[in-house]
Amino acid sequence: MTLDPLKKDSIMQRPPKWWKNSVVYQIYPRSFCDSNGDGIGDLPGVIGKLDYVKELGCDAIWICPFYATSNYDNGYDITDYERINPEFGTMQDAERLIEEAHKRGIRLIIDMVLNHTSCEHPWFLESQKGPTLPDGRPNPYRDFYIWREGGPNGEAPNNWEAIFGGSAWSKPETAPEDSSSFYLHIFSPQQPDLNWENPALRQELYRMMRWWLAKGVDGFRMDAVCYISKDPAFPDSKDGNIRPYASFGPHFETFAREMNREVFSRFENVMTVAEMSESTPERAEIYANEDGSIFSMIFQFQHLDLDGGDSFKWTHRKIDLLELKRLMGFWQTALYGRAWNSLYWCNHDQARIFSRFGEAEGPFREKSAKMIALCSHLMQGTPYVYQGEELGMTNYPFRSISEVRDIESLNAWKKFCGPGPSEVKYTEAEMLDLISLRGRDNARTPMQWDATPNAGFSAGTPWINVNPNYTQINAAEQLTRDDSVFRFYQKLIALRKKYEIITAGRYAVLDEENPDVYAYERFTEDENLLVAANFRNHPTRVTLPADYIAKNQSRSAGILLTNDPQRRTFQLSETFTLNPYEAFVVFFGVR
Repeated sequence: MTLDPLKKDSIMQRPPKWWKNSVVYQIYPRSFCDSNGDGIGDLPGVIGKLDYVKELGCDAIWICPFYATSNYDNGYDITDYERINPEFGTMQDAERLIEEAHKRGIRLIIDMVLNHTSCEHPWFLESQKGPTLPDGRPNPYRDFYIWREGGPNGEAPNNWEAIFGGSAWSKPETAPEDSSSFYLHIFSPQQPDLNWENPALRQELYRMMRWWLAKGVDGFRMDAVCYISKDPAFPDSKDGNIRPYASFGPHFETFAREMNREVFSRFENVMTVAEMSESTPERAEIYANEDGSIFSMIFQFQHLDLDGGDSFKWTHRKIDLLELKRLMGFWQTALYGRAWNSLYWCNHDQARIFSRFGEAEGPFREKSAKMIALCSHLMQGTPYVYQGEELGMTNYPFRSISEVRDIESLNAWKKFCGPGPSEVKYTEAEMLDLISLRGRDNARTPMQWDATPNAGFSAGTPWINVNPNYTQINAAEQLTRDDSVFRFYQKLIALRKKYEIITAGRYAVLDEENPDVYAYERFTEDENLLVAANFRNHPTRVTLPADYIAKNQSRSAGILLTNDPQRRTFQLSETFTLNPYEAFVVFFGVR
């Protein structure tokens, strides 16, 4: 069947900016559900769990890459954008996933990796053959990637360091020994960067994206898109840091607007979320503004970088709640009426938030998971729930480097435990402890469906170990309890659909200097929400300002949701006490 690239989706009625009232469920397909017993999650497995996503109440799914891949970086190294990774299924499975999701009123957002491909992509295999073909004609694929000549002594073109470690420049394995040409890779040598300065390359990518939209997908999560334009001078970095020179380059806005014009604007209500690690509110206003001229929203990482250190993420530093409140509040107020926030704690690149910023074990495990969820979901923006987050899944206790699969963690192991130079050195035991705390594999252990072997994920041997706590933390058990983490997320998601103030209200922090509590209000002229969350395992006092009490004391009050069964009523007063890890939201309305 030939697809019309401008075909409108007739399956669903799409209201304008539907994503503002929606909650997105992120699926990492390799670890979600294995339907054929080979130990690897697949698209039929995702289809089989759509009713679970529907029951949770999520309106859309963001699914990580399922394209043909070399699997150096678990799908983020694509060899063909228009074929499905055989481990995940077939194109027919992908089409059925779109159809079955739409039948349930669930939209499908697919991951789109546009900064780089796999080193085994046919384009790169041709590109590395040199600037000219054997017959002397120019190689049309050479400029699909970024090539530069090295120094006189064979050194790399500059001192940029790749985000995954090592130099950001490599020579192709097939090049002659005396070759002086290097290609750029922001992440790993297996992920060469595409050359967005080449109009032919851009048009090929746009054609491919239209092809997917014509199949019925509802939008894209744009992986690492802020890196598609680089500093054309490729200067040395002061300290080797690549980010200032490889992100938001001089032509980024031009490329982004062209992408919207050539792709997104040709279809109705396409949702796009751009991963922009180097973003600011000023950039968000340009790239995710209310007129929708580029992207729908952005992902920024600042709140999850607060526990970083001199060795990037490999540290035991904890997120400081005062810093978190200032940063979250900054984005809430700076983007109001100007751009749209995305709200998330977890994704495939982040360790489990309940192990970073909660109580992963002990009597308060579920209560702290509910508290962290309530704290973010009541803010303005589109919330994202990462698979297993709605169960309170936790980090994996890595006991050997042989259990680790993530390329970033393996490179960090070599850097910090290996013989080469490094500003910090760890013992193997220390590094395993840090990987158990911060490594990306923590988010990639199999989804814990039930208490049967392998957590019900697979009848075979899983590609990565299952967390041993699956017999206590699993979906089957939580679906039987009204007080489970799953049911709490379900109720939290339902609030967004019922109360417009959660989508449209303004934000203001309360008791700002309290080091233990995150309290804030969402407000309109006639309504108010009070959100209070105790981030500690001991009782804590909260103080409300007099003007807050004055404007709400004549309004009727009611608790919309709480994670503490002892909290049956709320009396507005200057101070009140929160129990350990207690969180609630109170609605004040006109009597």
